[in-house]
Parts: sequence; structure tokens; C-alpha cells
Amino acid sequence: MEARSAESPPRLAPGPLLAATHNKGKVAELKALFEPHGFRVVSAIDLALDEPDETETTFAGNALLKARAATKASGLPALSDDSGLAVMALGGEPGIYSARWAGEPRDFYLAMQRVEEALQASGSSDRSAKFVCALAVAWPDGREAVFEGEVHGHLVWPPRGTQGFGYDPVFVATGETLTFGEMDPDRKHAMSHRAEAVKKLRAALLP
Repeated sequence: MEARSAESPPRLAPGPLLAATHNKGKVAELKALFEPHGFRVVSAIDLALDEPDETETTFAGNALLKARAATKASGLPALSDDSGLAVMALGGEPGIYSARWAGEPRDFYLAMQRVEEALQASGSSDRSAKFVCALAVAWPDGREAVFEGEVHGHLVWPPRGTQGFGYDPVFVATGETLTFGEMDPDRKHAMSHRAEAVKKLRAALLP
């Protein structure tokens, strides 16, 4: 955990929790992870909040930026996720630019294809990759905290499966044979980078 205030962050009490994201896939995952624990997850989409520019250089920095903007606009504790795919043979790219590789409007088949083309062009046989997630919580009183999780694996081509979102159809976690795109959502949620970050958050902040 990376705390960014002089005081320890308070416990996160069950009740309204703002998911500071406009990504419907992430909203669905955060609801699945938090609502069983008594939270009522509302999203930046529900509240028609503006999406701030992601100007930081790390997952944690961008997660904090979004959480701060959301709690300031809503007056609610805000939870923000910044996550992406890091490919070892590409020097960690696309990394924090994972969504941008999908263009506008977002086309993640295009993004997956770009990754595959970059891998082919690299000449490397190393297809190892990891998903990284930084979860930031910001409170209206200015306190905040960040929790990070990773899941390691390798990339396949062509994409397989229609579950999940983003790069899920080309990612196979270590020890698994199915891509995240083929996997039952509950099974994916139990092992994902986001689940790991949530596990750390729960240990630190939940009653």
C-alpha cells in the first residue's frame, strides 16, 4: 500500500462507493468485488462526471488523479482503478497507455492486433506479460491510499473468448490454459490483478 497523507487512511465503511471510471467493464468487475461486502457501487457514468486527463506516468499516479477528481466532484469516497497490460518483450508497453492503443472509439481488437504486430516486429520469442492494477481510494477530507496487484502470464494469438474486456482474449495466466476471455467471470475475478489489489485494500481498509 502507498498512503499519500500524514494520517493513516480511515476504514472504508459499507455504503455508497463511487467507482471513478467510465469503463463499463471495470464498473461491472468492481461491483462484483465490492457489493457482496455491503457496498453500493455507483459509477462516474451514473453521476455524469467528467473524465479527467490521465497525465501521470504510473498506474498509481493516474489512479490517484482520477480518485481525487471524483471525490471532489461528488463528495463521496471514490475508488479509481488504473490498469493495463505490460509485455516484457516490448519493454513493458503498452503499460499505462493500454487503453490508448485501442484508439477512439475504443477498439480492443485493434489494440490486441497492435501488440501482436509489435511482438512479431521485435523478433523476440518471449511472449510473457502481466496485467497490472492500481486501486486508489480518496476521501473528501483529503486522505488517500493506493493498492497494487499483478497477475503474470503469456500472450496467445489469435484472440480467444468473448468474456471479460480489453486484452482478456489474448492473456493466459500462469498455470492456466484458458484466456481471461474464455474464463468464467467468477474464476477470473478470483485470480485477476484487480482481485489482488482489492484483496490488499480489504485487508487494510475494511472493518
